Amino acid sequence: MAASSSSRLVRVVGRSLFSGLCNNADGLMRSTHEMMSNNLLFQQQRTFIQMRTSLKVVDNSGAKRVACIQALKGKKGARLGDTIVCSVKEAQPGGKVKKGEVHYGVVVRAAMPRGRCDGSEVKFDDNAVVLINKHGEPIGTRVFGPVPHELRKKKHVKILSLAEHIA
Repeated sequence: MAASSSSRLVRVVGRSLFSGLCNNADGLMRSTHEMMSNNLLFQQQRTFIQMRTSLKVVDNSGAKRVACIQALKGKKGARLGDTIVCSVKEAQPGGKVKKGEVHYGVVVRAAMPRGRCDGSEVKFDDNAVVLINKHGEPIGTRVFGPVPHELRKKKHVKILSLAEHIA
C-alpha cells in the first residue's frame, strides 16, 4: 500500500512540473496545493493507546502481541507508564501466558510524544507493553529494548531494574 501511495504522489509531482513548464501559474499553484494536501494525508496521527490498540510485548513472558481492552486511568487513553488491561493475541508455545488470556500491562514505549520537565520530548517508533500481575510485578524476567525513566515516577522500579537500556 505504501508503494502505491508513493507512486501516486510522484504522478502528482510530475503533473505539477509539467504545468509549470507550460507557463500556467494558476495550474502550478493548484498543483502545489494538491501536493501539500496529499502530503498531509500521508502523515500518521499519533494518539493515545486506546481500546483495540495492538501493542508489542517486550518481555519474555511468552506473549508477542496484545490488544488493549481498557486504559485504567484517564478518559482518552493510556500514555507512557500507564497501566492497561490487555488480551494476548499472539503467544509463543511453551510460554508463561497463553493466547486469549487477559492480563494487566504497563506501557513502556508509546509513539505519542511525551514532554519532559527539561523541555525535551520523548517518543518511540512503536507501542510496547510489559505484562504484570495483579500485584504490579512483571510476569517476565527480562525487558528488551529502551525503557523511559518516567516509569520511576509511576512506581514501576522493578521494570526499570530488568530493562537493558533506560532512555
